[in-house]
Amino acid sequence: MYYVSTRNKGDKSTAAQAIARGLAVDGGLMTPEVLPKLSKNALGSMRDMSYQQRAVYVMNAYLDDFTSSELSSFAAKAYGGGKFDAKEVAPVRRVDGNTHCLELWHGPTCAFKDMALQMLPHLLSASLVKNQEEKTVCILVATSGDTGKAALEGFRDVDKTRILVFYPKDGVSAVQQLQMVTQEGNNVGVCSVAGNFDDAQTGVKQLFTDENLRDQLAQRGFFLSSANSINWGRVLPQIVYYVSAYCDLLRDEAIQNGDKINVCVPTGNFGNILAAYYAREMGVPIERLICASNSNNVLTDFLRTGIYDRNRTFYNTLSPSMDILISSNLERLLFALTGQDDGQVKSYMAQLGRTGQYHVGEKLKDKLARVFSAGYCDDTQTKAVIGRMWKEHRYLIDPHTAVAFDVLDQYRRETGDETPTLVVSTASPFKFCDSVLEALGENRLAQGTELIDQLSQVTGVPAPAPLAALKDKTVRFTQSTEKERMVEQVLEMLR
Repeated sequence: MYYVSTRNKGDKSTAAQAIARGLAVDGGLMTPEVLPKLSKNALGSMRDMSYQQRAVYVMNAYLDDFTSSELSSFAAKAYGGGKFDAKEVAPVRRVDGNTHCLELWHGPTCAFKDMALQMLPHLLSASLVKNQEEKTVCILVATSGDTGKAALEGFRDVDKTRILVFYPKDGVSAVQQLQMVTQEGNNVGVCSVAGNFDDAQTGVKQLFTDENLRDQLAQRGFFLSSANSINWGRVLPQIVYYVSAYCDLLRDEAIQNGDKINVCVPTGNFGNILAAYYAREMGVPIERLICASNSNNVLTDFLRTGIYDRNRTFYNTLSPSMDILISSNLERLLFALTGQDDGQVKSYMAQLGRTGQYHVGEKLKDKLARVFSAGYCDDTQTKAVIGRMWKEHRYLIDPHTAVAFDVLDQYRRETGDETPTLVVSTASPFKFCDSVLEALGENRLAQGTELIDQLSQVTGVPAPAPLAALKDKTVRFTQSTEKERMVEQVLEMLR
């Protein structure tokens, strides 16, 4: 199987080459030339498999230059060895008769990014060997909160890798920031960027297309790659948990094989819901994909109108990982829905860069409407949902998951659609203690990491061990930069 750039189908790579590159030279995203289809009996066959076995089954279809033995080893290392505090790795929890929650935060950094970023280092390291690459790879990451810590933890002290994470100053939660700036490892670096996530993400993309930087790094024995979801090695492991969740629903007899489900995903950069779209295209019986946004509702407006317009007020919300106005992975969806029309996609992206907007037209808008629904939820309602879910179900959720539950409620009221629905829960509530405590009616909040203990005491829910241990960590990184000076930070790190 070959992978092609969304902006130039003539730029083809093997899976190992695509994963090592991270981003195409022209700024496009490497994407499978053809999506594999699940066999008629695949979901039934995977019903009683472990998560690790399902991961090998799904990923094997996309990675023909990796052996099943290699993938089995990677899956055991990524999802075994006590790294996840749930045997199921990504357990599905029943909330009510036709609503289930896919919990993706049981990994070492307590966020859904672990599902991919525990796997990516193994895929990347193996890709370097397959490509006979002698240089050291420098991983550049822009994060809106969770990707940074998950990438740092995944790549910590991995041979022949360096990793540098940029996060928006004052744009992540206190716990998210503490997780990053206390990161251990000899090959890691963390730096805040003045501005919002879009500034950090745009800056990282510009680094990848900076020929002068690329030449300087090559002379020092480095080349650049990405651990953001622009890297196919990030998206692929995410497809697995949608397949796995359907298999769990089969195993638990919540549905019968072939029954349709809906999936509601809180998303900002569009990578998580894109993975659900790919699972649907592979043959998982997903009827509708419900895109849940916070007040930065650029995706909601796009899916409803066909107009993508980032020229709007940017909000710092209670769900910071979704505080994004430039949704990078939407480019891959456009590539699929235009029939892989790379010229059309390139035109859209050029318009976005030049004017901050593009309009896809009625034909493509209709294609979107056949698959996607969308809604958004503001901070006031987010808190109300956290409180209601705790009161009615004794289910403690974080603000991002609350956005998804609220948008699902909106969708059901508007459509009357009671199809069994999987709500994707993307982070532990203990990563957002202050917001969750306030939503539960607590007015006097503790300081710093004591918030973690306070939330546990108020609810009786034990804090995840990695977060409880933060109080004993030492801050290692205090660097900050302007977005125009990110090149200097990279060169400083790689002296």
